[in-house]
Amino acid sequence: MVDQPGDGEYPEHWEADVVLRDGGTAHLRPIHPTDADAVQTFHIGQSQDSIYMRFFAFKARLSTKELKRFTEVDYKDRVAFVITIRGEIVGIGRYDRLDDPAEAEVAFNIADSHQGRGIGSILLEHLAAAAHENGIRRFSAEVLPENRKMLMVFSDAGYDVRRHFDDGVISLEFNIDPTEKSRAVMESREHRAEARSVRDLLTPSSIAVIGASRKWGTVGYQLLEHIIEGGFRGPIYAINPEALELAGMLSFGKLSEVPDPVQLAVVAVPYEEVPAVVADCAAAGVRGLVVASAGFADDGERGLMRQRDLVRQARASGMRVIGPASLGVVNTNPEVSLNASMAPTLPLRGALGLFSQSAAIGVSLYAASSRRRLGLSTFLSAGNRADVSGNDMMQYWEDDPETAAVGLYLESIGNPRKFSRLARRLARIKPVIVAKSDAMGLRLPPGHAVRTTQAPSGALDAMLRQSGVIRVETIEQLVDVAQVVSGQPLPAGPGLAIFSNSQALGKVVADSASSQGLAVRQLVTGVDLDAGQSIALPALRASLLKALESDAVHSAVAALLPARGLTVDSIADVLAECSAAAGKPVVAAFTGILDPSVSVEGMLGSAERAVPCFSNPGAAVAALAAVVRYSEWVARDQGHFVEPEGCNPQLARAELEALLQDVKGDQLKKLDSAAAASLLGHYGIKVLPSVGFDHPDQAVEAADALGWPVVLKTTDPALRHRLDLGGVRLDIQDAASLRRNVLQMRRVLANYGDPALEVQSMAPVGQACTFRAIEDPLLGPVVSFGLAGDAVNLLDDWAHRVPPLSAADVDDFIRGPRAAQKLFGYQGLPAVDVEALEDLAGRLAWLKDNHPEIAVVELNPVLCASSGATTLAADVRIGNAAKRTDSARRAMLG
Repeated sequence: MVDQPGDGEYPEHWEADVVLRDGGTAHLRPIHPTDADAVQTFHIGQSQDSIYMRFFAFKARLSTKELKRFTEVDYKDRVAFVITIRGEIVGIGRYDRLDDPAEAEVAFNIADSHQGRGIGSILLEHLAAAAHENGIRRFSAEVLPENRKMLMVFSDAGYDVRRHFDDGVISLEFNIDPTEKSRAVMESREHRAEARSVRDLLTPSSIAVIGASRKWGTVGYQLLEHIIEGGFRGPIYAINPEALELAGMLSFGKLSEVPDPVQLAVVAVPYEEVPAVVADCAAAGVRGLVVASAGFADDGERGLMRQRDLVRQARASGMRVIGPASLGVVNTNPEVSLNASMAPTLPLRGALGLFSQSAAIGVSLYAASSRRRLGLSTFLSAGNRADVSGNDMMQYWEDDPETAAVGLYLESIGNPRKFSRLARRLARIKPVIVAKSDAMGLRLPPGHAVRTTQAPSGALDAMLRQSGVIRVETIEQLVDVAQVVSGQPLPAGPGLAIFSNSQALGKVVADSASSQGLAVRQLVTGVDLDAGQSIALPALRASLLKALESDAVHSAVAALLPARGLTVDSIADVLAECSAAAGKPVVAAFTGILDPSVSVEGMLGSAERAVPCFSNPGAAVAALAAVVRYSEWVARDQGHFVEPEGCNPQLARAELEALLQDVKGDQLKKLDSAAAASLLGHYGIKVLPSVGFDHPDQAVEAADALGWPVVLKTTDPALRHRLDLGGVRLDIQDAASLRRNVLQMRRVLANYGDPALEVQSMAPVGQACTFRAIEDPLLGPVVSFGLAGDAVNLLDDWAHRVPPLSAADVDDFIRGPRAAQKLFGYQGLPAVDVEALEDLAGRLAWLKDNHPEIAVVELNPVLCASSGATTLAADVRIGNAAKRTDSARRAMLG
C-alpha cells in the first residue's frame, strides 16, 4: 500500500470487485505495464466499428509505442483502469491530465461481447474517484456522434454535462464533484445490479449439488434431499465422482459432464477441494455458489486466507458466494420452491424475509420462526459472510413483492455507512428488524474479516436508530416483533386499548405499556370469558370492535387467563377478525396455561387471518411498542440532506491539500488556532478569536484589539474550562483589572506548573455545550454532542450520529443527551437558541462527511445563549484519509 496515490507506485487501494448491471461480477484494477499483451489481445478482439469509435480511425493492431503509452502510467496525471472477468480484459477506461491541472480528458473502450453490462458507468465512477484524490475536478471527452452508447454513459451519470459540436466530433465537459443527482444515479445502478445478483441466487433456474452423497446424515446427502423434497421447480444435478446414482437420479462425476447450464452450485466438499470446485463452476458458467463447507473460520489466519482466495476466485469469474459455512438459502415462492438448506422442510410461505450470519445463529433463527409459525418469503444464511451480506439482501428485499418485513441477525458489519443508507431507504416501505450483539463492531467472530470500530460507545446503535430499523437484543425479540409486523397493519399512533379477564393482570399490562411509551386509552378488565363460547366470543368481538372504532385507539392488547370452554384458537380467531375489520393491530397474551399440548406462542388463527400471540404479556407489549416507535418514524417528515448556506467544500479541500503536504503515514497534525479557524470558516463555523501572551502588557494590547470585556484563561486542556480550579476568569472590564487577574491566575496555577495563558472577548452567557467529530475505521464520520462539564466527562452523556444527517436527524441529535432538557428552560432558567445549535450541528456533520482527511474536530465549549451560539475553542487534527467503506464509487467489500 502507498501513502499517497500518484507517486508512481501501484495504488493497490484502487482495486475493487464490482457487480455488473446483470448481476455478474468482475474485478477492477489500475493498469500495469505487464498488461501490454492482454491489452493487445483485447484490441484485436474488437470489431472495426468499436476500434473506430475509440480511435476515430481503424487500427488492426496497437504499435509497441502505443502499448507502452497505454499501459505505463504514473497513477497521478495519467491513470487507467481495466475490468477483467476470468483474467480477461473486458473494459478499459483512462484519463490524462490536460494543461489545466484541474481538468483531464477521459476515454473508454468496452469489449463488444460485454457491452450493455454497465461497465462504462463503473469505470467512470472509479476514474472520477481517483481523479479527486489527485486534485482533478473536471473531465472532458471527445466522442463521435454515432457512438451513442458512450454518449449515454456520460449523459446518464448524473453530472451536468456541457456539449459542443465541432468538426464532426462532440466535445463534452463536466464537473466530477459528486452531486445529489450523481449520487442518486450511482445508488440506483448499484441497487439494480446487487438486487439482480441476489435474485439469481434465490431464484435459480437450475441447481447442482457438488459433494452430494448417498450416506445418510452427511451435509451433501441432506442438501440434495431437502432440495428434492422441497419441490424445486428446475433441474437438479447431483455431482459425485464416486456414485452413479443418488436420490433416485443419475449423478455426474464432475460439473463439466452436466449437459445443460447450471445457474446455482451448492458446494458441500472438504475445504481443500473447494478451489478446484470453484474453478469447475467458473468454467461451466455458474452464476452463484452456496458454500456449506466449513474449515475456513476455524483455522485462524490460514483459514481467512483460504476464504479470501475463495471469494477472489469466484468474483473474478463472475460469481457471487454465499458462505462459507452457510446453512443455505430458502425461497418459498411456489414458482421456485427452493430449500437448499439444512432445514428438513420448506417453511410456511409468508411475507417475512430473514438473514443471519453464522450457521449456528441461522439454526436458532430458523427454529424460532418455525416454532412461532411465522411464514417466510426468503431465508439466507451467510455463514462467514465472506461475500453476500445483509446489505445485498436489503437491496433484493426492497423490490421483492413477496416480502413485507425483514429481520437480520448481525454478528459483524462490514459497511455500516452503506447499511445505514440502504436500511433508511428500505425502512420507509418495509419494517427492518435488526438483532445484534453488544460486542458487534468491537471484536470479530471467527471467519469475519472486516474492520472494527474505535467510535464512542453507543455510536453504532445510534446509527441503527437514525436509519429507522427496529433494534432488538435477541433472536426471541426479533421474532416477537416479526409476529406483529409480518401480517398486521402498522399502528397509526401510541393509543392503546387493553382487554383482560383479570383486573390485576390488566393493571400490570397497563403499567408496562405506559413505561414503554404507549398511551393507554381504554382499560377493560371486565371481560367475561366463562359465560360459554356462544356468549363470550360475540361479547368479546363487540367490545373489541367498539374500542377499535375510537380514533384515539390505534392498537389493542388482549391479556387473558384460561377460560372454561374456550380454546386459544377460538379466541385468536375473534381477535384476528377484529384486527382485520378495524385495520388496526391486535396482539394477544395467553398466560397461565399449563397444558404443554396447547400452543400459545406464535401466529394463531385461521390460514387467512392470524394474530400474534405470546405467553408473556410483557413481551407482547414490548414488541407492540417497538412497532409503534417504528410507525412514528415512518410517518415523520425526515427532511432533506441539504448543504447549509455559506459552505465552500472546494476551498476547504484546497486548504487541506496544502496542510497535508508534510503529513506522512498514520501521523496526525494538530492545526494551530488560526488554521483551524480558517478551515472551519469554509463551512460557516466561526471560532471566537483568542490571543496568547507572555507579559500582562501584551494581554492588554490583545484585549484592546479584541474588544472589552474579556475572558482570561489557560490553554492547558485539563484546566482551560475549569472555573473552580482557577483556569478561567470572566468578565474582565479594563486594563488594570486584567493585569491584576494575570498575576493572580499565575499564582493560582503555579501548583500545576506554568501553563500558558490567553485572552478572549467575553461571549454572551449561556449553556456550555461540546461537539466532537471523528473519522472511525468502521463507521466513517461520527459526530457527537453533549452538554459540557460533568454530563459528558463523568456521566458519558453523549448523543452520536453518523453523517449525512437529515433535518430530522439533527433535531433528534441535539435532543439526544439526557441533560438536553436544560436547553429548553430548566428550573426557571430561560431556554437557549436551540436552532443555533442545530445549525452548528448540521455544518459540522457536512464538514466531516465531505472531508475524511479531518481526523478529529472538537468544539469546546460552545456557549449557547438565548440568541445565538458562540464557539470559544476548536481543536482540529488532520491526517491521511482512511478509505471509507461507502464512497463515491461502486465496490464490493473485500
